[in-house]
Amino acid sequence: MTLAHAHSDIAEEDRLRADLYNYLGLMLAGPPDELLLAQTADLTGDASPLGEAIGGLARVAKVTKPKAVSTEYNALFIGLGRGELLPYASYYMTGFLNEKPLANLRADMAALGITRAENTFEPEDNIASLMEMMGGMIVGRFGAPATLQRQKDFYNKHIGPWATHFFTDLQGAKGSVLYASVGAVGSEFLNIEQEAFRMMTG
Repeated sequence: MTLAHAHSDIAEEDRLRADLYNYLGLMLAGPPDELLLAQTADLTGDASPLGEAIGGLARVAKVTKPKAVSTEYNALFIGLGRGELLPYASYYMTGFLNEKPLANLRADMAALGITRAENTFEPEDNIASLMEMMGGMIVGRFGAPATLQRQKDFYNKHIGPWATHFFTDLQGAKGSVLYASVGAVGSEFLNIEQEAFRMMTG
């Protein structure tokens, strides 16, 4: 994704939402290095379901070594031929890769001024890219910050129909240790987002 400047007049709550989308995107784009693992170990949560999931992730990160999480990531998402999970909207929504959901996403990306990063060979409908796109739309990394209605439309079309299923699968995957906790955070966060969008009028 191309990053333009982020806008400074974003509400604190929206900045936090964007941070969490970006964090999930980062964790799902590749295995975390030592710095990201250390930052994850320092996260603290409150008594809410999301806060508890974040606390759980921090506890697992504290005892996770970069080499172990790299092996875990490869088993889950890369594998020999393919990983345990295929984290793509097309696959979850149609059973096949590179299907209509990807074409729809590319059309919406063009309309929103979001371009694919150079040297990226992954289809754009992978979970990491979608998390990054949502984070970027909220804070205006691709132009003006997206209105709540536009965020809702993008979420309902490209994330809502499948991402919670993916995060549930991530929690239950047999290769999942640190990523089971990432899945728990993703599930709780998207439950909140879904409910907030559902309560919006229009």
